[in-house]
Amino acid sequence: PGRRWRTKPRRSRTCRPWWGTPTGSPSPPRWPQPPRVGEAAGAVRPVLPPPPPRNSSSRTSEVGAGPSGGRCRARPLRTFVYRGGRSALQGRGEPAADGGGGGHGPGRARALPSRVGSRPAPWPCPVSAPGLSGGRWLRGARASGRLQPPPCSPAERPKLPDNYTQDTWHKLHEAVAAIQSSTSIKYNLEELYQAVENLCSYKVSATLYKQLRQVCEDHVKAQILQCCTDSLDSLLFLKKINKCWQDHCRQMIMIRSIFLFLDRTYVLQNSMLPSIWDMGLELFRNHVISDKQVQNKTIDGILLLIERERSGEAVDRSLLRSLLSMLSDLQVYKESFEQRFLEETNCLYAAEGQRLMQEREVPEYLHHVSKRLEEEGDRVITYLDHSTQKPLIACVEKQLLGEHLTAILQKGLDNLLDENRISDLTQTYQLFSRVKGGQQILLQHWSEYIKNFGTTIVVNPEKDKDMVQELLDFKDKVDHIIEVCFQKNEKFINLMKEAFETFINKRPNKPAELIAKYVDSKLRAGNKEATDEELERILDKIMIIFRFIHGKDVFEAFYKKDLAKRLLVGKSASVDAEKSMLSKLKHECGAAFTSKLEGMFKDMELSKDVMVQFKQYMQNQSDPGNIDLTVNILTMGYWPTYTPMEVHLNSEMIKLQEVFKTFYLGKHSGRKLQWQTTLGHAVLKAEFKEGKKEFQVSLFQTLVLLMFNEGDEFSFEEIKMATGIEDSELRRTLQSLACGKARVLIKNPKGKDVEDGDKFIFNGDFKHKLFRIKINQIQMKETVEEQVSTTERVFQDRQYQIDAAIVRIMKMRKTLGHNLLVSELYNQLKFPVKPGDLKKRIESLIDRDYMERDKDNPNQYHYVA
Repeated sequence: PGRRWRTKPRRSRTCRPWWGTPTGSPSPPRWPQPPRVGEAAGAVRPVLPPPPPRNSSSRTSEVGAGPSGGRCRARPLRTFVYRGGRSALQGRGEPAADGGGGGHGPGRARALPSRVGSRPAPWPCPVSAPGLSGGRWLRGARASGRLQPPPCSPAERPKLPDNYTQDTWHKLHEAVAAIQSSTSIKYNLEELYQAVENLCSYKVSATLYKQLRQVCEDHVKAQILQCCTDSLDSLLFLKKINKCWQDHCRQMIMIRSIFLFLDRTYVLQNSMLPSIWDMGLELFRNHVISDKQVQNKTIDGILLLIERERSGEAVDRSLLRSLLSMLSDLQVYKESFEQRFLEETNCLYAAEGQRLMQEREVPEYLHHVSKRLEEEGDRVITYLDHSTQKPLIACVEKQLLGEHLTAILQKGLDNLLDENRISDLTQTYQLFSRVKGGQQILLQHWSEYIKNFGTTIVVNPEKDKDMVQELLDFKDKVDHIIEVCFQKNEKFINLMKEAFETFINKRPNKPAELIAKYVDSKLRAGNKEATDEELERILDKIMIIFRFIHGKDVFEAFYKKDLAKRLLVGKSASVDAEKSMLSKLKHECGAAFTSKLEGMFKDMELSKDVMVQFKQYMQNQSDPGNIDLTVNILTMGYWPTYTPMEVHLNSEMIKLQEVFKTFYLGKHSGRKLQWQTTLGHAVLKAEFKEGKKEFQVSLFQTLVLLMFNEGDEFSFEEIKMATGIEDSELRRTLQSLACGKARVLIKNPKGKDVEDGDKFIFNGDFKHKLFRIKINQIQMKETVEEQVSTTERVFQDRQYQIDAAIVRIMKMRKTLGHNLLVSELYNQLKFPVKPGDLKKRIESLIDRDYMERDKDNPNQYHYVA
């Protein structure tokens, strides 16, 4: 004692313990699992004692009840010192001695050798180890993982004393019995190990193995009798079974350490025999767990504890973890426990899902589902076998989600979307994505919600005033939901676009018209948008809505009419914003769509150059006059069509028009000028008792006010005859002057409407806080008639486009059937058209001899050159 064995490792190979991985093992045996995540620090686990000490007859090792209650504790009389490697019984089919690496036993070795030497001790007993002599290495000795007895011939082998086998077995049997009863062992552990080695060396290994198996089997049978006779409640029974299992594991580890030579020679060479550890598992499985009464009571107790935990009670999780680990180690986990566990889980959550769907609102129910899934996942981590995770989670998802997908969405999705409950929508998406087919059902309801909500905005005429703004707000809302809740899923984005395109075209033409007017309100001077950046952002949003419209030609017609007003009256908020919008339209619809709009801007630029030249021309005239004239030269094909109106201008205006006509035609011979009096406006100076004022008025308002230089009072008929203004236009003009906020004229009798016979008197007492006063130009406001006229003009243009497309197709194909012709038209036309309208245009072209029907087949057409 006190001497230490030290060896120097070879540099050519990694140092490994002598019990390295065995070769030729028939199959990987089952092992008690290592401590699981979350195991209590004080859990009782079987412990592997250190290797037996060297021979010492004067001292013994005792095995007795330790502080943990029956734990085998061995105190070696010799210290084995090594460096490197692991103090473990490595290999397939053996528990680890130091609690790491090679073994998966339910315990961890408490007595660890010191890591100060240079090589692990090659044998538990260096004195008796084959290949060693006097503590020195023999030449040629192998340390391959199998025990090699010392080479000697049968003649040289000493004879055993009489009854040596029986006496030795009696000694070993007493030691095994002491281990199984947790009492002291009378013999030295090294002596017991040496006895096993001697018996194996003299060809009694088979008998020794059978005797050991019989002793272990008798002990296990006694344990089952004790379990069956005790009438214990469920929890106490589970604790007793767990104690039996823990004791059995500790006992088998200690027994195996004594019979290690037998296990590593005879058993290893006979592939049909289980190792001593596997034999212990097999006996416990066959005689304890396979007993129907014990098994049923054990499984029922485990399921009862799990049910209590699911209902909110606190249970002993370490007990569940140990018992389920036992079932897994004994290879009966799936057949005896998992199937029943999943069946009961299925029934539990099926009933719970039906009940809670009736009692709770959708957000509360989804929160409960998430909580249940989290609990079951934690259950798998804590004490269930990991192989149970997939079927268990699938069971919960099916019963709590899969069976109620449609009911959940019908009951609560619309409310969640209406109230914009982001967190609940996020949870809905995450849960539905876990279930097969869940995301597809969510997509369908998502699309239906967008269509229904959008339709209520579009088809209601009472909401026309706020339609575009509501559409923009709704689009922002769904975009935010897709980004935050639906993780920018492309399927949801594409379905949203399809839904918008569907509902926004349920009311033909009107959305396009209102979008054009909304753009006009934002680009007109005086809008409340503070910065160019905000205006640009609004225009980008409008273009997104614009993309969904089929009748883009309707938008073009109204946008062009409003753009003309902004340009001619100078009401555009920003030229840069106008050109930015034009660029967006060009990028979206092509150059052909914006060619006329670009021509309008070009006309305004050329008109500025013409007026610079005209002012220079007027300075050279002998009588330049008292009126400053500004003229905009508009190309008729670019601008909206305006109905000309002949009015009676005063002589000075007529003279100035003739001067400009002479100037312009002198520079551009061959052109024709047509004056559009409906678009004219003027700045008029007036004198009142309070002082001088300036009025920004239309040309019609100017003609009416100039009459009051000749007199103070005129009737409606007199004004009409003097100005030549049409009846309806004159009534609106007088109404703006006599019934508006700035009442330059006094109407007699008083009233809001202008009637025949009404008289108008100049208001000399007119007062206003501003010097320059703008009187609303009623003729520039769009009337119902103008809206109808613009729409009819769009339809007329569509007819021309349909005719041109038909002729173009027939000219190329020469002969074509009706259905093919209609199909080609749908592909070429960029606006929605009804089959009946196409048929009318085909008939019109046949009447005008552009094409003809086939004499034998009325549905066949021929092009007429």
